[in-house]
Amino acid sequence: MRDRRTVDELSIEELEEILRLRKAQARLERLRKMRGDLWPRDPLAPDELEGRLPPLPRGHRNYADEGASAGFRARPVEVEAEPRPSRRVNWAWVRDKALLILEIAALIGLVIVLLGTLETLQELNEQARAVQMATVPTPTPTPLIRVAVLPGGHTPPDAQGRSEPVPIPEHLRPLVSSVTPLPVPTPGPEHAIRIRIPSIGVDAPVVEGDDWESLKRGAGHHIGSANPGERGNCIISAHNDIYGEIFRDLPKVQIGDVVEVYTARQVYRYRVNQIRIVEPTDVSVMYPTSTPVLTLISCYPYRVNTHRIVVIAELIP
Repeated sequence: MRDRRTVDELSIEELEEILRLRKAQARLERLRKMRGDLWPRDPLAPDELEGRLPPLPRGHRNYADEGASAGFRARPVEVEAEPRPSRRVNWAWVRDKALLILEIAALIGLVIVLLGTLETLQELNEQARAVQMATVPTPTPTPLIRVAVLPGGHTPPDAQGRSEPVPIPEHLRPLVSSVTPLPVPTPGPEHAIRIRIPSIGVDAPVVEGDDWESLKRGAGHHIGSANPGERGNCIISAHNDIYGEIFRDLPKVQIGDVVEVYTARQVYRYRVNQIRIVEPTDVSVMYPTSTPVLTLISCYPYRVNTHRIVVIAELIP
């Protein structure tokens, strides 16, 4: 019967005996290979060794838990599970997250209010544009705009009817005070009644006068300037961010674009040849010319209005 014990279960004497037999067997195997078939068969072949070995001692198992080394024998170790620490609420983290959520909500609310304001302003401009296109009221007498500043300002007139979008320089105040208001001329077939700029989608009525009240109704033809098609400087102004935003996209006009000005008799076409950004007090763009010229004026930049954009076009023969 084969001994099926493991190496750990054998004593030192048993291991030494097995090692000695294995060495003898290996030595006899080497001699047999060297001498060939002349060497007799090993009387201690592996299949004959079984049953001839003396029984292995087993008494040492009775003293497994006794003696000096009994305390060093391997035994299963029982590990006690450590109790899990209880989770504590991090109130600082909760407070920070709550404040972050409040800040985000406030920002979203501010954006919604801003968008609502812009939408309301856009609706007002659309309503004003619709009213302007519906009808062009008969002009009423209005004073000539001051020559010290360009038209199109955003400052309404005061109690005396004066509208000064920018302070008038000292050296120009005597000139302003000497201007005599001129009545609005009776509308005639030669007066401008409509302006179109196809490249930026402008199509608006034109009224006589470019003061505060006139520019509420549409683009304003400067009283005293040339009529469309005539030799001289035809000046037309309009707001860019109030009362219909007629000239909002005027900065997008390119050199070579066509501007159409309608009268009761015909349509005059002008081609843009100059675009300028000037100070509100630079009234040189309103000076008379010796050739038919169209000058368009509006505030610049959009919603800032610290300067004026001036688009100058010449009549197409």
